[in-house]
Amino acid sequence: MEKEDMKIVIVGHVDHGKSTLIGRLFFDTDSLPKEKKREIESICKDKGKDVEFAFVMDHLEEERDQGITIDTAQTFFKTKKRNYVIIDAPGHKEFLKNMITGASQAEVAILIVDGHEGVQEQTRRHAYILSFLGIEQVIVVINKMDLVEYSEEIFENVKEKLLSFLKKINIKSSYVIPISSKQGDNVSKKSKSIDWYKGKTILESLDTFYKQEASNNKPLRFPVQDVYKIDDKRITVGKVESGMLEVGEEIVFLPTKKKTKIKSIEVFEKKKGKAESGESVGITTTESIFIERGEIVCKASESVKLSDEFKAEVFCMSKKPIKTNEEITLRCTTQEVKCSIKRVLRKINSSTLKIINEDVNELKETETGEVIIKTKKPVVIEKFKEIPELGRFVFVRNSNTVAGGIVREVI
Repeated sequence: MEKEDMKIVIVGHVDHGKSTLIGRLFFDTDSLPKEKKREIESICKDKGKDVEFAFVMDHLEEERDQGITIDTAQTFFKTKKRNYVIIDAPGHKEFLKNMITGASQAEVAILIVDGHEGVQEQTRRHAYILSFLGIEQVIVVINKMDLVEYSEEIFENVKEKLLSFLKKINIKSSYVIPISSKQGDNVSKKSKSIDWYKGKTILESLDTFYKQEASNNKPLRFPVQDVYKIDDKRITVGKVESGMLEVGEEIVFLPTKKKTKIKSIEVFEKKKGKAESGESVGITTTESIFIERGEIVCKASESVKLSDEFKAEVFCMSKKPIKTNEEITLRCTTQEVKCSIKRVLRKINSSTLKIINEDVNELKETETGEVIIKTKKPVVIEKFKEIPELGRFVFVRNSNTVAGGIVREVI
């Protein structure tokens, strides 16, 4: 039986040991190709040092940059239960952008904190983004315990401060684990040096989490990515974001409101009777109608509201502030439309959670705003809590992603 995959992301301050932890996970689970493992051990030996686990990541990064074999975004480690795909999150901007656009949907997050340095501004900001994106399965690891002589007092102190912040942003960490990625304490094996900790290791903790269920029972949303003409067939391709496609079903393309029936569902020249949530497929229709990228396929029998105004939470990632009434491009799945922030209702500092009362007509870098957005034309948009795939969006200015957002209410 084929093992399931679960996507995880490891976030935290840049120097708190993310690369070392990833390298250790690969090594301890024998997930690196044998020749790669030998090569890294040999290089480290030549340099007269023990295996540097961060070097594993550097080595893979180097290969990725040269276009060779391993892409770290698709590299996985394995346990007896499942395969874990590590989504690379180089910084909060890239992480948020990837997560919002749906390029990488993490099901579990590991938030890493250096036990010696404690909670930093970037720790809090990354935690805020996890909350913002609705990631509920979270493990906190307090790393570099070897540098603080495996002190239980220091661990408890860092743990208390971090959990106090996480509570404010509605994150309930399932586990808080004292580790040393470098020494291997509590990563895959219980630590003899941390005998006061009686809980699970990282691998044991990960295996207790659940896979997200496909959104098959939700209303159909199939954003059109492209339309191909092959021989005399027009094939409309996209990804089923929620619900199911079935041959013979009457569908409507929004916002154009064109109706037709599904004639066939195709994947790599094979035909199938239905397609579930998460599948990328092509469809042909009984009528020959003109369809463009950005239209959304829904069931004709379901009531779908088109909207040009909604309330959202927006995280600004631009050095240049985003001002109210500034024309900007909104992208939600394959939809792209001009819009503007009509009003900023409230804005907060994403690392201190303090409400900001000045410059309320703009959002500055790393500020989060509760805003009202007005689009130039109606779009298919949903509350993030109901259909997340249609409740995430980005703002684009001059081809650069400058903000990520979550739809809170459709007006």
